Amino acid sequence: MKVDAKLNHLRMSPVKVRLVADLVRGRRVDEAENRLKFAPKKATKPIGKLLKSAIANAEHNFDLDKSNLYISEIRVDEGPTLKRWRPRARGATDQIQKKTSHITIVLDELEAGKEIKTGKKGKIKRIKKKERPKEEADLKKSKKGSSEKDMSKKEQKGKGKDIFRRKSI
Repeated sequence: MKVDAKLNHLRMSPVKVRLVADLVRGRRVDEAENRLKFAPKKATKPIGKLLKSAIANAEHNFDLDKSNLYISEIRVDEGPTLKRWRPRARGATDQIQKKTSHITIVLDELEAGKEIKTGKKGKIKRIKKKERPKEEADLKKSKKGSSEKDMSKKEQKGKGKDIFRRKSI
């Protein structure tokens, strides 16, 4: 069961809010709350409040257990921009754009029938039922290895240098 909560017209730039949203995307609810509590960003407070609201919606409206929820989607969209003016030298003005954000959090419940594992960074990943056969994987590995062997030593030597070279020779 998907449960969502929205926060519109947050007076904060969407770029700054997305930094915090990326910290909690795909995480379990309790882990996301912990991350928000200790992250040194101003956007953690409104996102934390919105997450608590989404959890309350799930518990009250749909009788879901908090320990069985994870953030399936968190989206930060740009809201309307407030335009203000600042006086500059010689009677000129500069425009100041005060940006706003719309945040949407969608919680989903971990289902017992589906296999879910936690990756290296703690993100939840669903295991696909259909895995690629080993023979196909071995063929692709052998193709990668053969292409490097086919290259001459001169090509291999200068392979990475052309990207990081400051001056052309």
